[in-house]
Amino acid sequence: MAGHRRLTLVVGINQTLTWGMTFYLPAVIAGPAGHDLGMSRAAVLGAFSCALLISGFCAPRVGKHIDRHGGRGILVASCAISAVGLVVLALAQGGAAWYAGWLVLGVGMSLGLYDVAFATVGCLLGREATPVITGITLLAGFASTIFWPIGAKLVQAVGWQGTLFCYAAVQIALNMPMVMALVPAGLPRVTDSKAPPAEGAGQVRAMAFGCLSAFFTMRWFVSSAVAVFVLPLLQSFGQSLDGAIFVAALIGPGQVAGRIVEWTLTKRTNLLTRARLAALLSPLSLVVLALGGPLAAPAFALLYGMSNGILTINRGSLPMAIFGPAGYASLLGWLAVPVLLAQASAPTLTAPLFDALSPASMALAAAATTALAALLLLPLRLPVRSDTAP
Repeated sequence: MAGHRRLTLVVGINQTLTWGMTFYLPAVIAGPAGHDLGMSRAAVLGAFSCALLISGFCAPRVGKHIDRHGGRGILVASCAISAVGLVVLALAQGGAAWYAGWLVLGVGMSLGLYDVAFATVGCLLGREATPVITGITLLAGFASTIFWPIGAKLVQAVGWQGTLFCYAAVQIALNMPMVMALVPAGLPRVTDSKAPPAEGAGQVRAMAFGCLSAFFTMRWFVSSAVAVFVLPLLQSFGQSLDGAIFVAALIGPGQVAGRIVEWTLTKRTNLLTRARLAALLSPLSLVVLALGGPLAAPAFALLYGMSNGILTINRGSLPMAIFGPAGYASLLGWLAVPVLLAQASAPTLTAPLFDALSPASMALAAAATTALAALLLLPLRLPVRSDTAP
């Protein structure tokens, strides 16, 4: 158990650093970088979408490598490649170099974000990985809370290029040696029985994979759109800009609260039940927002954050529980492909809807999408003793 706690702490810190310096980076530097490079905000953020597409393209190959060799080397490579991408961005003098830097960062993100962390832990611990995955997401849930204000202060102090150089130095001097020294390098541990599958098991597995893939794709499509439009959406419901920022900031604590609740319910309910309940919190939150009222906005932020926080854990724990540890990393890689494509395309595809629909209609459309996604969890079943170690 001491080893599990150390792994949770180390990978949790690694994920906090990696998310804060890659995925959450555009919110800090997009404005000043676009100004200095003479690029529109859409062009600046378009490079980030390209990075997500690159991550999706790489994900299945990364998962296959982890299944064969373990994940420590992949996490180490992520630190190095992300540092190179950050330096390329810092040296950019125009749009071509800016996009090149984000393409490098896209490779770094494909090697270093949650799916790789979950796969690394899952291959090391098998079905014992779920508590560690929960702990990792609990720690990394503070990435935006930590790095948005730190990044803003750094940009004010040393400029956006200086901020990128600082992040690259942290990747090389702290993140990479920490992973090398403290994440086990053991070969993947697969303990599932090698007995031949029962008749029809292939069709059941394909159905379960399809439901799980469609569920996470729909959920992360909505989450990506909300992340981009949450401030104007809240303002359209009568919040001032400062009020909208305050309410949006509640989503982060809601995520952490959801992960704590998930942790406390582990021994009382099974994993799939917890996932279904979490999935229902998102449409509930959006309906509350659409109905309006003095407490509607903060209630939306907390409920929505709790749903996202728990389902982030489920991205790693549900595939392990349903399909087992054999081929787990490869499975996560294939699951990541449509999710990353959805994240990359959602802001562009939903922008016309945001302009055409009323605020309440927009919220209800998102609620309907997440409710439909929740229905995809109903056909799923857990194998016997799937929540326990073999």
